[in-house]
Amino acid sequence: MLLQTPIFHSNQYHAGAECEHCAGLVRHEPWCITRNSAVYYAYQAALDPEKLSLADRLILHALGVQWVENRCRGNCQVSNTRKP
Repeated sequence: MLLQTPIFHSNQYHAGAECEHCAGLVRHEPWCITRNSAVYYAYQAALDPEKLSLADRLILHALGVQWVENRCRGNCQVSNTRKP
């Protein structure tokens, strides 16, 4: 008789318990923001522009990018400013 390896580690884990970033139930993926400092930095910078390092601010400025807080929360009116 063949023994089957269980698919799940335990029945206490469910879809609602997964990590919102890597979908890991038992262990985080190596790239998950909770474990990878580079990914954590990028995640923080996306949430708060003040978390950018000076070097990254200078690089973005040289590229013509303004990294600012998203002032639009909820239902925002978007105007079409492009001309055909």
